[in-house]
Amino acid sequence: MSEDIARVPLKPGTRVIVTGAAAGIGRAIADSFLANNARVFLCDVDEEALDACRLEQPGFGTMLCDVADPTAMDRFMEAATDWLGGLDVLINNAGVAGPTAAVEDIAIADWQRTFAVNVNSHFYAARKAVPLLKAAGGGSIVNLSSAAGRLGFPLRSPYCASKWAVVGMTQALAVELGPSNIRVNAILPGATAGERIDRVIAAKAEARGVSFDEMREEYVALASLRKFVSRQDIANMAVFVCSAAGESISGQSLSVCGNVEYLR
Repeated sequence: MSEDIARVPLKPGTRVIVTGAAAGIGRAIADSFLANNARVFLCDVDEEALDACRLEQPGFGTMLCDVADPTAMDRFMEAATDWLGGLDVLINNAGVAGPTAAVEDIAIADWQRTFAVNVNSHFYAARKAVPLLKAAGGGSIVNLSSAAGRLGFPLRSPYCASKWAVVGMTQALAVELGPSNIRVNAILPGATAGERIDRVIAAKAEARGVSFDEMREEYVALASLRKFVSRQDIANMAVFVCSAAGESISGQSLSVCGNVEYLR
């Protein structure tokens, strides 16, 4: 585990579900909760990544699951609850980049799949998690949005629209669930160093007719700090807002992006 993992006042044995967490940001979040003495159950659609995750960190509970399938999500949430013995924290991390294309060239199936993973899965998890969080006397939900959840993003309309929807869902649930002592926040990452952003940049470079290096430099220049954020930056924020240190934080869209000024 990384020495950069933040140590926070998290109750030992905190019961945590993280979706889409065998790799990337989700894995960093899961590792960070585990390092803070939480118990973590996660899912992923990538069986190979999930197998590697089990080998690298046997402390996790894991399950193969397509989060876009409501029946599969019901099974996952039930298995997670059985393994954890209840729930204190839900991290809705699962997401896809969706297509990179002009709106008139986007296939309906690609639009629907983007929303199925990026928005519907959050609903499927939340509807099962909320009764458990109420039974626990309160807890925390964190939804992963994006800098594209506060800014327009040309050639990425399905992704952009879905991430704005996540912010709207977060706002609604924060108001609805606050009286039950359930905090709901969204984290809005900027360009996050790793394989996924490289794929996004490559697709955008092809659509724009520029080189990968030119496109990457444009992405770096979008943020005031002129750098990509790290997975651990996102994970540290997630653990913080779910800890006692974040007990009064709810209904917030928390940008961890180096201050992305605009998207193009």
